[in-house]
Amino acid sequence: MTAAAIRIKESTLAPQHAVLDHTLPSGDPYLLAIAKGQTLRIVDLKGNQAVDVLFYNRHDPAEHYSATQTLLCQDGIYLTTDSVLYSCDANPMLTIVADTCGRHDTLGGACAAESNTVRYALQKKFMHSCRDNFLIALQHADIGIGKRDLVPNINFFMNVPVTAEGQLTFADGVSAPGKYVELRAEMDLWMLVSNCPQLNNPCNAYNPTPAQFLLWDPQ
Repeated sequence: MTAAAIRIKESTLAPQHAVLDHTLPSGDPYLLAIAKGQTLRIVDLKGNQAVDVLFYNRHDPAEHYSATQTLLCQDGIYLTTDSVLYSCDANPMLTIVADTCGRHDTLGGACAAESNTVRYALQKKFMHSCRDNFLIALQHADIGIGKRDLVPNINFFMNVPVTAEGQLTFADGVSAPGKYVELRAEMDLWMLVSNCPQLNNPCNAYNPTPAQFLLWDPQ
């Protein structure tokens, strides 16, 4: 499996025409309904902020984003322009239609109490994590998604190089202030977000910052 070439592409959509413009504070969760045909833009406002995201079929939440299907179908481990995100049923969920960052991680997963303990130190176990954020967002949502439905996620703007030996390394990001990724929904979706609170590796430049979400109806 290869690393996809970076494909930079600017968007033609104007922010003033968006039907939603939401800024998510650093370290916070977010849940958003997206309709088929709508276009979502995620903006790295300050640079090098990891945005952990999961997608679910809004009419059948058992169908969710699948890292395995996505990597197999695109024959690459990073996401960029023209990448298609597939579900566990091998259905297209979203297509990346614009990207000014050029690389997004599919392998690093979401930080959790357990991974913070193993990777860093025992006392890091109680630090806030992306898994906590996912559960907080779902706690009162009543949309048929729960703890057992959390699966390997996408880390937008996060740089996780793979070594020649097959090991994952958490490196400085390749993003910068104002970089964005834009995705067109191919089905009605729930988007579950953790604006990563991680302080122990370079994925957030050791300083979590806000992210912006814009949504456009089909043109």
